[in-house]
Amino acid sequence: MPFGEQPAYLRVAGDLRKKIADGSLPPHARLPSQARIREEYGVSDTVALEARKVLMAEGLVEGRSGSGTYVREAPVPRRISRTGYRSIGDSTPFRQEQSDERVKGTWESRSGQEDASPLVAERLGIESGERVMRTRYLFRMEGDPAMLSTSWEPLRLTGRTPVMLPEEGPLGGRGVVERMAAIDVVVDNVTEEVTSRPGRAEETVDLGGVPGHAVLVISRTYFAGGRAVETADVVVPADRFRVSYHLPVR
Repeated sequence: MPFGEQPAYLRVAGDLRKKIADGSLPPHARLPSQARIREEYGVSDTVALEARKVLMAEGLVEGRSGSGTYVREAPVPRRISRTGYRSIGDSTPFRQEQSDERVKGTWESRSGQEDASPLVAERLGIESGERVMRTRYLFRMEGDPAMLSTSWEPLRLTGRTPVMLPEEGPLGGRGVVERMAAIDVVVDNVTEEVTSRPGRAEETVDLGGVPGHAVLVISRTYFAGGRAVETADVVVPADRFRVSYHLPVR
């Protein structure tokens, strides 16, 4: 194959993608069958099948059991704003994650103790298997699932204190910085690393969508004097949301 020439299945997928984009194949329309693609484009069954797989992997179409493959309705991306910790008194975890005051957000959470996995232990700078408090949040924007957040805090730091449970007690829901300040731990730095990966089945159960479609993962860690006091993974469906950062100039 000459340099720069696309394989046949990509050329077919590209033409079908164009039809989806220009509305020739509108949302909820049935994608041409494998036999129809073979006849229309003069390709083999293998090429037709691979072209359909490409469109499905890109999230442009979805299979319906016993019915066929249909064009997905493209979601309009909504914004999730990230500004880091903003101020004492900003009382909800959702508002720490979401700076757009016009957005009506709710969340649900549950906490429980567990042994730190090797990865969590590395991020917190503790021994693998050490006890941590794990809290899992599901955030909703105007009723729609928007993101998952799972956080871990070392119990050697918060155990047997009023802030051991992030969402309960006198400072329940007040956020990492304010809760840590209550036990004389001054948070002075936070890091975030953004990556992407296919969504896991258990995540898409809560967030909606299709397992395997891309999600953004924001790995965040709060530090006090160089010591990690909390680490979290925030998972956002990449096809429905974009993450917007607003960073102060110093």
